[in-house]
Amino acid sequence: MGLKSTLSIPFAKYIVSKTKAWATKPIETQEKVFHQLIKTAKNTKFGKDHDFKSIKNYEDFKRRIPVRDYEEMKSYFEAVKSGQAHVLWPGKPLYLSKTSGTTSGAKYIPITKESIPFHIKAARDSILHYIVASGNSDFVNGKMIFLQGSPELDESGPIPVGRLSGIVAHHVPNYLQKNRLPSFATNTIEDWEKKVDSVCAETMSQNMTLISGIPPWVQMYFEKLLEKSGKANIKQLFPNFSLFIYGGVNYSPYRKTMEKLIGEKVDSIELFPASEGFIAYQDSRDQEGMLLLLNSGIFYEFIPANEFHDESSTRLSIGDVKLDVNYVLVLNTNAGLWGYNIGDTIRFVSLAPYRIVVSGRIKHYTSAFGEHVIAEEVEKAMSETSQQSDAEVAEFHLAPQLNPEGDKLPYHEWFIEFKQEPKDLNYFAALLNEAMLRQNSYYKDLIDGKMLQALRIRKVAKNGFSDFMKSQGKLGGQNKLPRLANDRKIADQLL
Repeated sequence: MGLKSTLSIPFAKYIVSKTKAWATKPIETQEKVFHQLIKTAKNTKFGKDHDFKSIKNYEDFKRRIPVRDYEEMKSYFEAVKSGQAHVLWPGKPLYLSKTSGTTSGAKYIPITKESIPFHIKAARDSILHYIVASGNSDFVNGKMIFLQGSPELDESGPIPVGRLSGIVAHHVPNYLQKNRLPSFATNTIEDWEKKVDSVCAETMSQNMTLISGIPPWVQMYFEKLLEKSGKANIKQLFPNFSLFIYGGVNYSPYRKTMEKLIGEKVDSIELFPASEGFIAYQDSRDQEGMLLLLNSGIFYEFIPANEFHDESSTRLSIGDVKLDVNYVLVLNTNAGLWGYNIGDTIRFVSLAPYRIVVSGRIKHYTSAFGEHVIAEEVEKAMSETSQQSDAEVAEFHLAPQLNPEGDKLPYHEWFIEFKQEPKDLNYFAALLNEAMLRQNSYYKDLIDGKMLQALRIRKVAKNGFSDFMKSQGKLGGQNKLPRLANDRKIADQLL
């Protein structure tokens, strides 16, 4: 055991004890964050516009601050971007994190001197919790890779602009820098395919022990490594690789393929980072879900997803949430976000402590026939089907087919890129349909009531999804493909 791994164990235990201190007082912790946020921002433009000085409690807050998304708060964000101070938070932000969805334009999310430390701390603490839970600390002596966006910043405007992962790269603690790959020069390569080639060249001969990134892009990295090295699996190349850290998408649909590429199961940590704040991380190896970070400069609100579009939808704070309800996540942060709908939906799987799973995106669903299928359901169905079959799925997308040729019933059309095709595609489709019937009772009712026919599968050529993402300028990095849609914009482009 090396010096770093030896020193990490007592420090990890200390951090875990600190986490338990606030996790066992969730309501008190959130109330403290709430009042600190209001007090700090009361003299900003937003604070004055919404009479923060008269806010005494959460009920006052809800009466003054509506729930809005980026477009509805755009005038404030544009003022921040132009260099105005004291708009959403005192002073000016350190950075603007540029984000973009597959179906929306660029957004510029402020990151302040108060918020950036929590991005770094949460990532660190997730690893420290793993060390305590697993007893494994040897990996800290090896090389670590974080597949991420370019750390280069656009400094042409009054506030530096970059991708979240690139911004965070400037704040990696010194004790990790010597172990960290790839090099700055490789990280700044914008073309993702060229970047992966360079990452492979830099890492193939190294003692890689920790690998982190969004699963589909790590999968591409692994495939390139095996192609270039001639090895049968990643463990042959990196025998000490023992920890995979991921976030951004559900790992379950990728797990079978990833484990085959790696050659065996390795431990993993799930994270829930966002430009708007680091929201949760996996703190336990044997309990489902990720620990909601109640002490990280964010005051959370929750709206039942089935009420979200109602004029009188319910807004809840942490003390009023329930298990197994799909909630839209609303943030108020020390970066100056107020009543901000980030678009994600979550579900609580534990209330002591508060642990969540990400169930999808409020705008990414399929409900052309009233079934309201969400990402969590399609991902579970695909994961179950893959485990029961001989197939390996690289990627998929679901869209409704409203107008089939002839006089046939409409159906759900699944666009699937197989890494290994099933021997019997019809059997695979039947398994997938049965899994969806179990996941969504409305879908089952529509099938049973002869309103829909069973789902159909359309095979996507190898690298078809990567080619699509490349055509959108969204290959690699933090970009993610929507797993489902309520229209055929992506489906028609895939065709």
